[in-house]
Amino acid sequence: MTQTNELYLIEQLQNMGTAARENRKRVADIVLAKKDLFEALVSVTFFVDDKVSIKAAWILEWICTHHNLNWILPHLTEFTENIQYLKFDSAIRPCAKICEHIANAFFDKTTNETKKVLTKTHIENIVNTGFDWLITPQKIAVRAYIMNTLYLFGLNSNWIHTELKHLIVSKIIHESKGTKARGKQILLRIEKHQNSHE
Repeated sequence: MTQTNELYLIEQLQNMGTAARENRKRVADIVLAKKDLFEALVSVTFFVDDKVSIKAAWILEWICTHHNLNWILPHLTEFTENIQYLKFDSAIRPCAKICEHIANAFFDKTTNETKKVLTKTHIENIVNTGFDWLITPQKIAVRAYIMNTLYLFGLNSNWIHTELKHLIVSKIIHESKGTKARGKQILLRIEKHQNSHE
């Protein structure tokens, strides 16, 4: 990745304006038109002390949601190793959503690229960071995305469901109406999964 790409991207992000849909789409289209910029986008997302990382995370999530999750796949190691360092709520939320997309793709019934490239280490990184996000103060959206992510990865690891259930019952359902409702949904899904495997 050249420094020129990074500087050009940062300039686009700084001039982006608000998180309005048209602004996110406009900058995402610039990145999609010049593929080299995507690598810079992942890097800038993890400039964790700089607020430009928030806008980078918005665009990263926009591309993964509205275009193709495959864009992030060559960068999974960088992404999963660095999400733990994110500081700004507004950067954590889009990255939590990307984690949910990754988990959904991994457990999808159809064959896809995510299943081929997602490693045990990538999953461990997402799971560890996910639990950190659940025990620290986070917005409802982050809680919702990450509870679903952990539920899915827990389908292959019983301990994840055990820990998740404990956290929901002891902490999350006492936080707000939104997290209570989502927490209860996840508890029901865990219970259903456990009953089907007895």
